[in-house]
Amino acid sequence: MSENAGGVPPREPAGPPPPPPMAARPPAVNPWAPVSYGPPRRRGNRGVAGAAIALVVLVVTAGVMAVVPHELSGHAIAVPSAMHRSDATPGDGARSDAHSVPALETNPLLADGVKLGEVSCDLPELGRTGPELSAFYQALAGCLENAWRPALDHADEPTVKVAVSVTLPKVSACGAAPSKDEAVAYYCGGDTTIYAPTDWMLSDAGQNRARHLATIAHEYGHHVQSESGILTAAADKMSSPDQDSPADQALVRRIELQANCFGALFIAAAEGRGSISRATANAAVADYGRADNSEDHGSRAHQLSWAKAGFSGGTTASCNTWSAPADEVS
Repeated sequence: MSENAGGVPPREPAGPPPPPPMAARPPAVNPWAPVSYGPPRRRGNRGVAGAAIALVVLVVTAGVMAVVPHELSGHAIAVPSAMHRSDATPGDGARSDAHSVPALETNPLLADGVKLGEVSCDLPELGRTGPELSAFYQALAGCLENAWRPALDHADEPTVKVAVSVTLPKVSACGAAPSKDEAVAYYCGGDTTIYAPTDWMLSDAGQNRARHLATIAHEYGHHVQSESGILTAAADKMSSPDQDSPADQALVRRIELQANCFGALFIAAAEGRGSISRATANAAVADYGRADNSEDHGSRAHQLSWAKAGFSGGTTASCNTWSAPADEVS
């Protein structure tokens, strides 16, 4: 079977004060605030290290944010279970006794045999207005939740509803918003919201459904990292507030590459059913390989290889970047 242009093989028929936002160059972080963390897509490699890195320390305390311009990378802010917002809305059918586990390679979510549920996403047509994009994203977020719930339930970890906003607030639960040059979309764990401003997303993705799908799935991957406790555990390992040491950058790369893998894992769970055709799924996975080499998000080759690992692996264990050797997350 031949590979498509993006290098992705088609599959056989058969998810105290607020922290500052995660942007290309985020402001100083309050390590005691609720945390946030996640990967962004950036318009180039400017300020990449500072952006993604400042996120992880936030993870220790509150919400998440992920950025996404012309490249798939990201920033996010995660909320440890003990600091979850009291008004957060559980997903439909979510378990009331679920709890996050602050662990990395041994996180229950990454245990052998944990799978997402197959889903058929009924997505409306993409449009060029805010309401039309909002309808598409809300439907996609619901499908992401349905796909990820079986995996999180298996791990006894929480499922919380995610909102998607196509308008950009001046200030959110994660602080001041990044600029258009710093992000295309981002996830804030402080208010469990993916911010995907209409003009930013249309400028980056236009009417390319695969690119919109890859972006939102990547941001939701940061939410999964937050709910599972992975971001909290990563933040605990950060050595400095600026997260600019080689060791800290290595941690951030593992977070970012895992978000790519999680995004593609969902795409595989939805491929060939409903509104996500096999061609769209293949194109979405290939989209993860459009980024430049980055100290905090990894090489272009690894950004794509981890997406492929999720797409073909079938289980969350395929996305265990924490147990991978250094030369696979460089």
